[in-house]
Amino acid sequence: MSRLLVVEDDPDIALALRLLLTRAGHQVAHAKDGRAGLRDAYTERPELVILDIGLPGMDGWQVLERLRDVSDVPVLLLTAHGQESDKVRGLRGGADDYLTKPFTNAELVARVEALLRRAAGAASWADEVYDDGVLRIDPAARRTYVDGEEVRLTPTEFRLLNVLVRHVGAVLSPNQLLAQAWDDPTGIGPERVKFAVLRLRRKLGWTDPEASPIESVRGFGYRYRRPAMERAAE
Repeated sequence: MSRLLVVEDDPDIALALRLLLTRAGHQVAHAKDGRAGLRDAYTERPELVILDIGLPGMDGWQVLERLRDVSDVPVLLLTAHGQESDKVRGLRGGADDYLTKPFTNAELVARVEALLRRAAGAASWADEVYDDGVLRIDPAARRTYVDGEEVRLTPTEFRLLNVLVRHVGAVLSPNQLLAQAWDDPTGIGPERVKFAVLRLRRKLGWTDPEASPIESVRGFGYRYRRPAMERAAE
């Protein structure tokens, strides 16, 4: 039984979500505003947060930003608008997935279970530590270091980086990365890969695309270039 937190101010929607997810075998807590949601996320440590964007007072964007400062819990955003700008903002802000209201019960449950599988799967990677002198990844402890400093990554970001470094030097297409780093039952598409890569580079301090070990290969995808190899070539 997974512990879920629903942050939703509409009591009817909140009740429907609780009933649906409880019937699906999950333990569901509810917070009716952003501040209560943050407090419950800190104290209850849910395995997944379902977060409505249109909250009163502290809106869902603010909650997501503060949550990402302290936690890598998977977050599923709920939005009343299907605008691409909202989806882009959510992915860039660290959300793991999003749903536009109205949505079907089956789609919600499928996305929740996919996110939970992803988070659980983070512990299933090989235990071998990767270290190239700049980047160090410890899959067993799920820790990432750049130049000796730890960098906190979300489960999705961790899996994405791990896939890239385990195929060092190889170009992986967005669809290959989706298959290996995501578990997407609805086929949202490769645009999420682009935003995840941008977010990952920013967290690792590799914002210059020309110098970043995570390289974009136009028309093909992405690859990780081992920094030690690059320095030796120079």
